[in-house]
Amino acid sequence: MPVEFGPDEFKTNERRTIVTRFWIFLFLLVPILGVGVFLWAPYAGVYLPQDVSTHGHKIDHLFTFILLLTGAVFIATEVVLVVFMWRYDRERNQDPVKFTHGSHNLEMVWTIIPAATLLFIAIYQMNAWAEVKIDRPDIPPTLKVTARQFEWRLQYPGPDGVLDTRDDIHTVNDLHIPVNEQILIHLESDDVLHSFFLPNLRIKQDAVPGSTIPVWFRATEIGAFDLVCAELCGWGHYKMKGRLTIESREDFENWLEQKRQEQEAVQ
Repeated sequence: MPVEFGPDEFKTNERRTIVTRFWIFLFLLVPILGVGVFLWAPYAGVYLPQDVSTHGHKIDHLFTFILLLTGAVFIATEVVLVVFMWRYDRERNQDPVKFTHGSHNLEMVWTIIPAATLLFIAIYQMNAWAEVKIDRPDIPPTLKVTARQFEWRLQYPGPDGVLDTRDDIHTVNDLHIPVNEQILIHLESDDVLHSFFLPNLRIKQDAVPGSTIPVWFRATEIGAFDLVCAELCGWGHYKMKGRLTIESREDFENWLEQKRQEQEAVQ
């Protein structure tokens, strides 16, 4: 004998169906909008900042590769979620519930695949890591950068060409470097952990108290760019900003001479 439903039961089922479809639509919308935003962002100018370094393309390529890899997993996960929500909606699915224990084979698969993927990424990024963090150029330091709450103290060699002597040139939050030349920075911290971040040069390195850390790069374009701290270093972290100026060797030498004269005038 068929089961008959009253008006209240029909209304309840109808509401459940509407709610279920809303959540199915919402979860389906997440990957669609997510992919759409990432496709739209480069054309809208809200993607990665302009790259003005010789190694930046490797960093950007690695970022894009990992983004596509994780994005594919994200989309597949969302699609499976939507399919299961649709297939096993309790208003349409009349199949009895089946309880099963864990599958050791399935657990092995979803453990091995992520581990193999991470191992592949670790090997894939070795050239980029070596260029930025291992293959240090055999040149004297261009300057020393000392981070402290909440400013960047910059120290250039004076006329003697040697750091940490009496004729050194000191500035605050005003980093100048010559274009198309290898730059070597000695990075230090006076107080807490900071992070020396040049977004347009794809450089980010922690400044650790008690350590002198080498940072190197080669800039390829003239212009003015941001220097910021990328590590929460205290209440004034938000204002720990500087300016990077990339200029010709002649303009760089003129700027150094101007700073040297200004410094001598107040000594």
